Amino acid sequence: MSFLYHIFINLLIFGMKVFSWFNDKTKKGVEGRKESLYKVKSVFSETDRVIWMHAASLGEYEQGLPVLEQLKEKFPGRKILVTFFSPSGYENIVKKKHIADVVCYLPFDKKSHVKEFISQFSVELFFTVKYEYWYHLLQELKNRGAKTYVISALFYDGQSFFTSYGKWFVQQLQKNIDWFFHQTDMSFALARSIGLMQASVTGDTRFDRVKQLRQRDNHVPFIKDFIGDDKAVVFGSSWQAEEKMAEEVLLSSPYVKLIIAPHDLKGVQHLKQVFPEAVLYSEIKKPDEKFRSRVLIIDSIGLLSKLYSYADIAVVGGGFHNAGLHNILEAATFGVPVIFGNRYRKNPEADELISVEGGKSFENAGLAADFVIFLINNEEMLQAMSAKAEKFISEKPNSTDLIIRKMLS
Repeated sequence: MSFLYHIFINLLIFGMKVFSWFNDKTKKGVEGRKESLYKVKSVFSETDRVIWMHAASLGEYEQGLPVLEQLKEKFPGRKILVTFFSPSGYENIVKKKHIADVVCYLPFDKKSHVKEFISQFSVELFFTVKYEYWYHLLQELKNRGAKTYVISALFYDGQSFFTSYGKWFVQQLQKNIDWFFHQTDMSFALARSIGLMQASVTGDTRFDRVKQLRQRDNHVPFIKDFIGDDKAVVFGSSWQAEEKMAEEVLLSSPYVKLIIAPHDLKGVQHLKQVFPEAVLYSEIKKPDEKFRSRVLIIDSIGLLSKLYSYADIAVVGGGFHNAGLHNILEAATFGVPVIFGNRYRKNPEADELISVEGGKSFENAGLAADFVIFLINNEEMLQAMSAKAEKFISEKPNSTDLIIRKMLS
């Protein structure tokens, strides 16, 4: 089976290189990996003791960050490495202030590449987030005596682990992972059913992260002036389905302001065509500016989680698409009802939020828009959902503390 895995990795590399000719995002990932070895060589020495977090993308990074921050606090003498598989994670973090000594792409999982990369420093502790497993990486870490963990682990029906050809990989995880920290009881039970017994249920670290959002300064210039005395609906990480919802809400509700933050800034031009009277956030010049439009398009990165603190209702994108539901917890933490599409198989928190009546999902954008309009006009229902969303976040246990305690033991 290791031979087949070797073939798979080579096909993956070949496929990404070919696809990079046509896709800018893939090209960034392929080209960025050429710099990874140089980056660790220039900062680390072979004797440096390193705490290493790997995240597939930005969402997993946010999930792992509370654990990384506490480890850094407890072991200030250790150096920090953060690796990504996806450009959407790497590109967002490398340009911002962060606690890592090195941020780079994870090398492709070829044995020689991994061995050379890891030989540049001494890994004391490694953890990956959710479900990013690479055979040669984990094997080399274990050979070198590193402690290896998976935090916010999420197993679900349909994964390759539950097929006949997945048994080989399960055996590797049994040997090479010290402990799985599961998000849910279901994930814990599924993992145990295939023999991954070294595990406990500690919940989702994203709840710890979003609780922290309440404590910071969430002021965003001009937003309060734009909203005025009206209700505000924030469309976060919107795709076309959510933008269609925004059109319907705007037509049906005269006393509402819409704030739309597209999932990709390339969508700003399309939004301007759909809402020609909309204001672009980057074009607002002074705090006393008079807003004649009821639509504000956010054409800047990094504001969305703060914008949710101004919302009466949040519509979170991705749930009507195969791209996957974006982060609903960033809105719920501010006591905001969250509306989204029903394609979220890998987001158990969505089912939980629905079950406590702090959020609601729909199979199409038309039904979702109707419910948003209903909420705008039903203050009692709106306040009830708001309270339940806030309570849902507040009552979650501190997952990070549980994980750190086990790691230190």
